[in-house]
Amino acid sequence: MSTILIVDDDVYIGDMLAEILTKEGYLTARAYSGTEALMYLSSARPDLILLDLMLPGLSGEELLPLIKDIPVIVVSAKAETSDKVGLLLGGACDYITKPFDTTELLARITVQLRRAASAPAPAPVLTFRSLTLDTASHSVSVADTPVRLTQTEYAILKLLMQNPSQVIARSLLLDRISEDTPDCTESSLKVHVSNLRRKLKAVDGNDYIEAVWGIGFKLNEEIR
Repeated sequence: MSTILIVDDDVYIGDMLAEILTKEGYLTARAYSGTEALMYLSSARPDLILLDLMLPGLSGEELLPLIKDIPVIVVSAKAETSDKVGLLLGGACDYITKPFDTTELLARITVQLRRAASAPAPAPVLTFRSLTLDTASHSVSVADTPVRLTQTEYAILKLLMQNPSQVIARSLLLDRISEDTPDCTESSLKVHVSNLRRKLKAVDGNDYIEAVWGIGFKLNEEIR
């Protein structure tokens, strides 16, 4: 069952969308600002996002480039062609103008979810700066130097590299890796991450993983 995140500060429109989507068999989540949506995405991954533009705090235009690998349909009152083109080129997969026909919106949602489901599998080799992770051979290297990791360290690094620009909350990290690493608990996670950071840093001096206070961990994008 697909989950759709509704990002709109208009309670009436949000309630209407949630009701329509629920009747169609979708699960829904709500965010009333760009900042709240970003917090939600740090701990969960919906299958599709319906994004308004005129949001308090972080606007829809500012939020859009921060969303990675999740289809986004912009739902906005802005009807200018230049607005639509800019947003489509900026990462949105579709754009529908308010007021909208619910039948048309549902059809657009179906199309985007179908496209996402039929997308090719991710590449077996993940890269970030000088860091390489081969999912086929379960090997990791920094600047072509092999790094030996435990099963838990590998699982943590793989999840972070699959979401290179996203903060991964501790709870989500534990949930995603629990099937492969049942030994990792909330109390031991910090130790595993610390050991992983130390092993990677020992090769070229770069700290590839940074802790985001109160939330979780992400890759350090300041490394060049």
